[in-house]
Amino acid sequence: MLEFNEFSEDERQTLFVEVILPLAISKTYTYRVPYGMNEQVEVGKRVVVQFGKSKIYTAIIYKINNEPPSLYEAKYIIDVLDDLPIVTQSQLSLWEWISEYYLCNIGEVMQAALPAALKLASETRITLLGDKNPDKAELNDKEFLIIDALELHSELKISDISKLLGQKTVFPLLRSLFAKGIINISEEINESYKPRKKAYLKLNSQYNEPESRKALFEILERAPKQLEGLLGYLKLERQQTEISKAELLEASGCGPGAMKALLDKEIFIQEDKVVSRISLEEEEELLPDFKLNEAQQEALDSINQQFETKDVLLLHGETSSGKTQIYIRQIEKVIAEGRQTLFLLPEIALTTQVIERLRKYFGNHIGVYHSKFSDNERAEVWQKVLKNEFPIILGARSAVFLPFHDLGLIVIDEEHESSYKQYDPAPRYHARDTAIYLSHLHKAKVLLGSATPSLESFYNSKIKKYGFTELKGRFGGVEAPEIEVVSIADETKRKTMQSHFTSVLIKEIELALSRKEQIILFQNRRGYTPFLLCATCGFTPKCINCDVSLTLHKSSGKLHCHYCGYRQELLNACPACGSTKIEQKGFGTEKIEDELQLIFEKAKIARMDLDSTRNKNSFQILLNDFEDGKIDILVGTQMVAKGLDFGNVTTIGIISADSMLNYPDFRAFERSFQMLSQVSGRAGRRNKRGKVIIQAYDIQHRIVSQVIRNDYSEMFNTEILERRNFNYPPLYRLINLDIKHKDNFKLGQISARLAKILKQQLGSRILGPEMPLIGRIRNYYIQTILIKIEKDGVSVNKVKQMLKSTLQTFEAEPHNKGVYIQVDVDPN
Repeated sequence: MLEFNEFSEDERQTLFVEVILPLAISKTYTYRVPYGMNEQVEVGKRVVVQFGKSKIYTAIIYKINNEPPSLYEAKYIIDVLDDLPIVTQSQLSLWEWISEYYLCNIGEVMQAALPAALKLASETRITLLGDKNPDKAELNDKEFLIIDALELHSELKISDISKLLGQKTVFPLLRSLFAKGIINISEEINESYKPRKKAYLKLNSQYNEPESRKALFEILERAPKQLEGLLGYLKLERQQTEISKAELLEASGCGPGAMKALLDKEIFIQEDKVVSRISLEEEEELLPDFKLNEAQQEALDSINQQFETKDVLLLHGETSSGKTQIYIRQIEKVIAEGRQTLFLLPEIALTTQVIERLRKYFGNHIGVYHSKFSDNERAEVWQKVLKNEFPIILGARSAVFLPFHDLGLIVIDEEHESSYKQYDPAPRYHARDTAIYLSHLHKAKVLLGSATPSLESFYNSKIKKYGFTELKGRFGGVEAPEIEVVSIADETKRKTMQSHFTSVLIKEIELALSRKEQIILFQNRRGYTPFLLCATCGFTPKCINCDVSLTLHKSSGKLHCHYCGYRQELLNACPACGSTKIEQKGFGTEKIEDELQLIFEKAKIARMDLDSTRNKNSFQILLNDFEDGKIDILVGTQMVAKGLDFGNVTTIGIISADSMLNYPDFRAFERSFQMLSQVSGRAGRRNKRGKVIIQAYDIQHRIVSQVIRNDYSEMFNTEILERRNFNYPPLYRLINLDIKHKDNFKLGQISARLAKILKQQLGSRILGPEMPLIGRIRNYYIQTILIKIEKDGVSVNKVKQMLKSTLQTFEAEPHNKGVYIQVDVDPN
């Protein structure tokens, strides 16, 4: 336990360390190194420091020098936590770049990059000073209560005292007791990460000889359960070198009581060993080598040739063309060179399926890293990558932060996906672009793969910034799915709609079920009903914190806000007029699942969306059940569109294409093409040709036509012309500013002032301020300013530095108090 102010001045201390604190502060902070720790400090190690009056933080050493800070007196670091650095120099360079490029603080990058289990938690603790016997008559009522509780419990946390007194502010009372010399205030530092340990057993060496072992059998004849434990151990000993306590209990059935007796008698010696939390498949199941088809081999040769002159290459291969096998060949090449590979995927759902596929070729050489892992599991993967134990890392966007030593290849599958962009909190980085900078630090190659590339990547390949390879045709000669567009308006007129399903879709589902084939239905909205409406007065229940209608979730029986998490009980009557005529408008995945079950009573139906896959293993269970044929129809949001590969899926239904096409965003048509093409690509991926039914009101829409013809080039050419005419990426760069304030009137004044200042510096490049689609979230009103910067003739870095300086000055002005400005570079 560390007590405050226990360090004394020592003139011999000469080293100072600049540290990165996991806070949104704009600069690093300098601390003094106690003389006895001079040999321990090293860039990239964690140190424990006190920042502010009483808070303890884990910080990362950023620089070491002999210069004290000029503006403040440096405090001493409290402790050095690591024997070896846990953050590499190339990681610190990446953090610096993210901080500069995305206009955020390096402490925010550290907070995002470092697993929570490698950060310390600090909690102020209160104890009685042992040599004091306080006169309770001198204490006020609340002080008396605190001392009374400390005599009972010996130690209390600040949170305990707050609960005891029923008030939040307890520091004045504690300061008073501290000044009277009655209590001690200290910080207990708990390191979150604890290695997992497993108990292993060994037979005491004194029973190795036949005679002693015979005597032991005679003794244990009077304790049959203990004898079972010994016999079980001897049996397992013939099959394996190490025997865990859990294995022996299961194999022998001797029971915990008998096992404890064997340990107490020292017949068994227990040793606790550190084991991995990460379960690995057995390497014996590796697949034999495979052969690429002619198109794949040509693509691979082209990639190898272009990698001689290009560092980044776009592989444009249609769905089910066999891109993964090309990735495998590239990974094999890099591993043979003794270098590491990072394989990025946009969704954890995809990670589950791809990891199984890659492990068949690479066995235990793959580490997996994503947010569904526990804090301890993520810390363990971090340590293993640091020790270079995993040649291949497969993960979602946060995997770019791992401590690689020698990356040779970064594969970014489904590179067009918006999931690669971090929205909240800062840093609002794009994993694809960050990975490309990471590759530059390691002199590695980047392979971008997609059937529907982002306009940015395809444009970069057109201007020869990236290499480009096309992979045509589906693997195994399977035909592309047949796509049929059905008019919802026509079927509604003819009264052939059944709930939200056209007669054509119903017929195709029936056919697929009769052939024992599987179906995927896509609806890009979760929940049961998007909003409720009073048929009498038009009232719609809205979130109390955000300007959005509440979504009905049948599973919870409540109304949910998808922005702040607020929940409300279901309405039986309109709170505005008292009417009981409450209508449900629209539909989400929950409602589709519900109504399908009424139409296809015998079908096994499941749902894949954010609500149904919150638990750690829910993706894995759902995908395994679908793969094993335990599910006939899978209803899902965009998760079902992202690279999933199921051999028995022949029918795809897109419930409502219009909701994507009519979204007010300059990327709406590009995204719609990508989503519709990707969902369609899940059908007929083996020997059977698939069928895709697209339900829409506007069946003549050009994007629908381009999806049917699988004409990416036409979509690109049309969209790029629009982007050129209206100054949008990839020809311009965007920076979005969200100005937030709890007072709507003040927000209007502040955002107008900021826009005026920026227009003086950047002119017509500034658009706004405007209220966004959703003008209030979590009780903050929002105004948006959009900055469009041309790529030619303007230094984007100079614009960013000017913007950063302007915002710092602007936020510091007293009349802008309470404003919060959120910067998003390259908004997605």
